[in-house]
Amino acid sequence: MGALDESTPVPSRITLQLMKQKKKSAFQGYSLLKKKSDALFIHFREVLKDIVKTKTKVGEEMRNASFSLAKAVWAAGDFKGQIIEGIKRPVVTLSLSTNNVAGVKLPIFQVHIDPTVDVLGNLGIAAGGQVINNTRENYLQCLNMLVKLASMQVAFFSLDEEIKMTNRRVNALNNIVLPRLDGGINYIIKELDEIEREEFYRLKKIKEKKIDKLKDSYAEYITDDDNQNNMKRYDNYATSQKDDDVIF
Repeated sequence: MGALDESTPVPSRITLQLMKQKKKSAFQGYSLLKKKSDALFIHFREVLKDIVKTKTKVGEEMRNASFSLAKAVWAAGDFKGQIIEGIKRPVVTLSLSTNNVAGVKLPIFQVHIDPTVDVLGNLGIAAGGQVINNTRENYLQCLNMLVKLASMQVAFFSLDEEIKMTNRRVNALNNIVLPRLDGGINYIIKELDEIEREEFYRLKKIKEKKIDKLKDSYAEYITDDDNQNNMKRYDNYATSQKDDDVIF
């Protein structure tokens, strides 16, 4: 085994189990983020289509409203000052709510018109009353469409940023985190196999040494036993022989 640096996992069974759990969690996170990215992209395309359609309609409605205003001015004269003087409190207000799409909160702007406020008052009684009312309705419709368009454009940019950020996370998990975990798991498995081979070789050598030691001990035992038998035979032979008389 080579020297380990800080990024190299310690080869052990516990570390291997932890690495496998991390890989499982990372893969689950990758799958969820991939689904989130796909859902956001589908909604992103729908918002883009709605923006294109709404912009086309807004252009048409603005032309109609401008034409209606020109007719009202021709029929009743310049009445802007009278309308401004007659307004005592806001007629049109704007509210903000959110729509949750795959965990992303998208703003929704809504126009509210106070029906109790009479903006026109006595304007148009003499002439051009119906034309002025038509102009008012046309511009209110334009206002609603512009607010809707603003909501969609804000949602468009919010979705675009969220999709980019989610895709960066998906790519990081797929191209960096998961391959790194796979590499760590393969490294630990390889090192554990090598440790097992070294341990098997060590135990084999210990067993061989024990066997050799037993053989040597047995050989010494056999040699000592043979020597003792030879000594016994010699003693028996010496005892059986008679000594000759010694004459002085």
